[in-house]
Amino acid sequence: MKARQVTLLILLVILVDQALKFYIKLNYHAGEAHNVLGNWFRLHFVENEGMAWGWKFGGGFGKIILTLFRLVAVIWGSFLLRDFIRKKYHKGFIICAALIYAGALGNLIDSLFYGLIFEESIPYSGQVAHLFPKGGGYASLFHGKVVDMLYFPIIENKHYPSWVPFVGGDEFTFFSPVFNIADASISIGVIVILFFQNKFFKKNTETQHHTVETTSVVDDKTQIF
Repeated sequence: MKARQVTLLILLVILVDQALKFYIKLNYHAGEAHNVLGNWFRLHFVENEGMAWGWKFGGGFGKIILTLFRLVAVIWGSFLLRDFIRKKYHKGFIICAALIYAGALGNLIDSLFYGLIFEESIPYSGQVAHLFPKGGGYASLFHGKVVDMLYFPIIENKHYPSWVPFVGGDEFTFFSPVFNIADASISIGVIVILFFQNKFFKKNTETQHHTVETTSVVDDKTQIF
């Protein structure tokens, strides 16, 4: 797979991810939700200060550490992707690696810059945020919040049976995380690699084995002569 194709895929994911995030940030107030396909697919605007799928990692200091980790991961990932392409890894694996890279970069953009360029979104206020507000953004560099909006509550407002330990009778929603295109890109890349790892790495393993055998034969002939 050529580097240009990988670059175009990454740019496409980032463009779609950022376009949807900008749309939600500038048109929804935090907490606002609208049905897209019935009740099971909604656009629900939430902001998260932590990792993918709404997971959190400490306070302000944890936020800086997480953003720096994303930055290092993206820089390291750039070299890895170049190496995968140069060594002609399986096309499917390179595509998955590109999806993971694009997702990490998409959320890194939020963490780095959204606090600088956006007004704060106040939950359930009825007011939407503005781009480049006069008073400055809601946070400094490295402290931006990641915008999430994709919500698929497949089973909602149900209750656990009373006999279930600890949570019996409690209300639950099946698949409650709110996420974004970048999160989905990372998840798809990881899941496909896990399912098809034998296929993706078979060629490289066989190539390495053939190289070892060839080297052994050459060494044997060298010893004979």
